[in-house]
Amino acid sequence: MISNTRTAQPDTSRAIAAERRNSMPSSSDCAAPLRAGPRTASTFSYPGSRALSATRLAFLSALLFSVSPNAVLAQDGMMSEAKALLERQVEGTGREAYTPETAVEFKESDNVFLKSALAIDFTFRKATVTLPLYRGLSPDGEEVYYIITDASDFEYAKQMGLNFAPKLRHAADSPGAQKVMVEDGVITFKGNVDFSPEYKVVPGSPMPFPPKEAKPGAMGDLEWSSAVVMPSGVVLNVQMVTNASGDHDRLIEKDLETQTVTLSLLDGVQGGEPYYYHLVTDVSADLPAVLEKGVYTPKLALLAEVGKSMPADKSALLGFSPVLNGPTEAMDMKEQGFAASLANGGIDPVNIFPIDPDNENSSEENNYSPMWDAHVNMWTEAAMQAGKVRRINSFEDLKSLIDEGLVES
Repeated sequence: MISNTRTAQPDTSRAIAAERRNSMPSSSDCAAPLRAGPRTASTFSYPGSRALSATRLAFLSALLFSVSPNAVLAQDGMMSEAKALLERQVEGTGREAYTPETAVEFKESDNVFLKSALAIDFTFRKATVTLPLYRGLSPDGEEVYYIITDASDFEYAKQMGLNFAPKLRHAADSPGAQKVMVEDGVITFKGNVDFSPEYKVVPGSPMPFPPKEAKPGAMGDLEWSSAVVMPSGVVLNVQMVTNASGDHDRLIEKDLETQTVTLSLLDGVQGGEPYYYHLVTDVSADLPAVLEKGVYTPKLALLAEVGKSMPADKSALLGFSPVLNGPTEAMDMKEQGFAASLANGGIDPVNIFPIDPDNENSSEENNYSPMWDAHVNMWTEAAMQAGKVRRINSFEDLKSLIDEGLVES
């Protein structure tokens, strides 16, 4: 989800917007419309007069799937596995299992990527998403609940209303992934998450970053990873959000009877546009886990392979760039960076992302992954002295600033 800044660690992330158009080390971070009865309308509230068509939604948190080279089952076997998960998810809820026909019909201008999402609220700085909640079992046989946002296999992702993340296939044989067992649509995990720690962050002084104190509110054990390898060989981006120890720090509301969960979203920028909404669920290092309110998941640091984001690279990760020391005044949507977040009560750091999910593109050129390899950037002292610090709006913008010597990355 999961995103943060490091040079050799992963975050898991989940993208939820519509069909795609196409100092600190670096780290990496690890939706779908479903309908039963009346469809849930999206709500919007944000400053300025920006057109709704500019609003885009992406979830940052965990990764999803593709067929493992060592565990390839027939396509019908994979589809049976996906069907069992979907049917178990709605059992006893009165809702229909997800299909493209039962999916919530969001407005085209909402650009919702994650088709299994049930509802989205775009209220500025209070954005949330409601997702299907799946029941599973811990290694000790206790009930746990989780979400799924991405899959490495094209047909698997389409059947479940997930983002297609082909790069996740490279996680299948990685020590950073978690292989699970499945029986009758119920996943038994090899790892677990402790949600009991108290989340705490105290800004530094006089500069808010680095923080004076930072303690993650949840931690995965040595076996927990959101890169989940199914018996079929498909890799899913799975995030545990509640168990006997407590709830994820981004959980707003849960309903175990209807098996739905509402989680807070973060904003970002991509391709020069704001409102790139995403969900951070897991982070491979402790400090970024605090800054992004994700689960500190050390096992994610073992995912292959940091610093390689091209389609031909055998890496499950995709690079993105958080800002360290951008504008800190929270006004007119100009703030950006970890320092701004710390200085303003934990508002979104507005990270910079390279591409959208491309859910209709099954080719090998599709380079999307929700497992984000974070490469922090920072404004130089010369740029600050010259009053050049501003919001960075795209990867192209970032590259230009680096070439000018105003930003280091």
